[in-house]
Amino acid sequence: MGRIKRFLACSAAVLLLCAQSCSLSIYAKPYRKGATQTKQIALTFDDGPSIRNTEEILAILKEYGIRATFFVIGENAAADPDRIRMIHKAGHEIGNHTYTHAYISKISGDTLREEIRKTEDVLKEITGERPTVFRPPGGYYDEASLAILEEMGYQSILWSLDTKDWCMPKSDTIASKIEENAVGGDIILFHDLNDKRLPTPEALKRILPYLKENGYEFVTISEMIENEAG
Repeated sequence: MGRIKRFLACSAAVLLLCAQSCSLSIYAKPYRKGATQTKQIALTFDDGPSIRNTEEILAILKEYGIRATFFVIGENAAADPDRIRMIHKAGHEIGNHTYTHAYISKISGDTLREEIRKTEDVLKEITGERPTVFRPPGGYYDEASLAILEEMGYQSILWSLDTKDWCMPKSDTIASKIEENAVGGDIILFHDLNDKRLPTPEALKRILPYLKENGYEFVTISEMIENEAG
């Protein structure tokens, strides 16, 4: 009889854990890639806005009729509200990338909440909209930070294809990497750094027509998630 009770107790515990696991929302883990059977690609730009590159990137995206997602740093946004307005007015999605580019797995929960809220407040003041997507700087996160992001209503976003443009490779190197590796559902990581050496604008001029000619459609991160859910 004792064995039966222990078995039933263990079974109940397992069922409880399964129920808790199944009840976790999509926010509980980072979103890295969309549906591979589609020909949708999401372009993302981290760390802006920047004096040197934001406007050129926006001009190139406009030329090809493409909407993207910009994960901006709060203190950069606060110092340059006009470029945030440009991004927003052009119809791009704006995401939260912390206020100081803090590595969220290395700061306290209270500090993380402050980093998120300060950026959120700045962006809402400038655009009238609260961001709902978040990219952890450097791609670093842990379970505790993911729980806080979920609590604050954010979907954490990573990427499936990294251009490593922050290393300042040649634009042709970036373009070749995309042309050889891009597939449907990819989330491509670029940067909008305040550095005149950034190869991203020149790389985009080659990448975008190539991908469009090969039948790819460009969507924002939120659109990719919604399309997959629908």
